[in-house]
Amino acid sequence: FLSGHLELANATGAIIGLSDVASPEFDVRPFADGEKYSLGDIELEILQTPGHTPESISIVVREQPGKEPWGVLTGDTLFIGDVGRPDLLASIGYERDELADMLYDSLHNKLMPLPDATRVYPAHGAGSACGKNLSTETSSTMGQQRAENYALLAPDKQTFIDMVTEGQPPVPGYFAYDAILNRKDRELLDENSSIDALSLTRAEALVAGGAMLVDGRGPDEFGNGHLAGSVNVGLDGRYAEFAGSVVPGDVDIVLLVDEGRELEARNRLARIGFDRVVGYLESPHQVMIDNPEKVQQASRLTAGGLAERFESIDDLQLIDIRNPGEFALGAIDGAAAMPVGQMPGRLGEIDPAKSTVVYCAGGYRSSVAASYLRSHGFEDVSDLLGGYGAWVQALA
Repeated sequence: FLSGHLELANATGAIIGLSDVASPEFDVRPFADGEKYSLGDIELEILQTPGHTPESISIVVREQPGKEPWGVLTGDTLFIGDVGRPDLLASIGYERDELADMLYDSLHNKLMPLPDATRVYPAHGAGSACGKNLSTETSSTMGQQRAENYALLAPDKQTFIDMVTEGQPPVPGYFAYDAILNRKDRELLDENSSIDALSLTRAEALVAGGAMLVDGRGPDEFGNGHLAGSVNVGLDGRYAEFAGSVVPGDVDIVLLVDEGRELEARNRLARIGFDRVVGYLESPHQVMIDNPEKVQQASRLTAGGLAERFESIDDLQLIDIRNPGEFALGAIDGAAAMPVGQMPGRLGEIDPAKSTVVYCAGGYRSSVAASYLRSHGFEDVSDLLGGYGAWVQALA
């Protein structure tokens, strides 16, 4: 995601502090390893803990100088149940294994020596692509992580490197874009600024000029009726992540959302650096009622419907868009693995002349992928209601 450091500094007058190995375009206070700061009686000690990124830091918190650590803010270096993945910057010049080597040293030389009772507070938890085993818990202790975290149990460095680099979710396409943007002195986001309301005619003109129409309604509502050419990324799911997987960062975006959710959609996209929202379709439900000839329904198959397709179509094209770790645990026979974030770069592997079915775990991602294919001229595309789980249940 795009960090909010510039907005926070602007709103509060606070100084931005970064590791002294960072080289941003804006003014910062460089933090050296071992440097200490006081907040009243509380002491903060900076630990440089590179690995997830070269600039990663952790902060040890002591209730008084000289006391045992009360806690440690581990950022994206140590999560609850996982560690920060070291491969996210591979596309912008950093070697995955080199960062994994740094991560091992940071964990073993900086964090693991902390006492068992030290409370651990990572930057975030489950729901992020920054790891493969992030817990829903928000805090832990060093002792608990030493005993339970798979990455900290690795017997040696090479085993650790293998463990933390294998089976990771695909890197979302916007991560490298955000990593670059986070270093820039960019324009500030005003989350309360207005968005232009667009007529259907104006929205169509923008789309004809290269903009993408992103429909933020849920998969079921989208399936029941949507404007032709739109891509479905539901606001009630991991909206920014999957929008960033199929929408290029350098195109204009027209929003179609339930009335009252326009700012939410714009701001969530802005948080991954996608700030080219040019407007939203005004009164979308009424627009579709008034223009039925421009509305399409999406083909969504039950597990039984997919079984019938297998019987009636010899060369059915079946695409599993889940992550590699999910695919490895089981897939529908004959499915090709293509995580949704890889689909834009692998369209040439899919035959638009064949009947195509895409599926995920539950039906959210498959609606994203199926709508993306339709927006690129694929006519016979369906997705599987309930995803792989529904298929397994139907076979039971």
